[in-house]
Amino acid sequence: MYKHILLAVDFSANTENIVARAVKMVNQHSAKLSLVHILDNIPMPDTSYGTIISLGDESDNALLEQEKTKLNALGEKLSVPENQRWLIWGTPKDEITTLAAQESVDLIVIGSHARHGLALLLGSTASGVLHHAPCDLLAVRLPHE
Repeated sequence: MYKHILLAVDFSANTENIVARAVKMVNQHSAKLSLVHILDNIPMPDTSYGTIISLGDESDNALLEQEKTKLNALGEKLSVPENQRWLIWGTPKDEITTLAAQESVDLIVIGSHARHGLALLLGSTASGVLHHAPCDLLAVRLPHE
């Protein structure tokens, strides 16, 4: 039985597929759901409190505010309390696995694209999380975008 499921989202075109699978797992196991979105494609915001971005404070960074809005909207839609939503700047595999360990997560749900050739050798976020996660991982197979 899974008690705490961490849904890692990147807000790609296939996010709804990953969300649906996570919700199904939450319902099957009567588990608690948490959300995380890792900021790895925008410049590091100027914060005095490290890499975890406060979802309540406003900044003058438009990209950061867009990501906050998306995460909060998804959290509201899924009834995930604010204290179980994280927006973190960093490397996805490192931040997801660190958060999973800190929050005693027993299942991480993440999207995964089939990788071939050079992309397979270089790895992906799902592959990196798989090799470093302190818990089980459900990698939802996604079509190529």
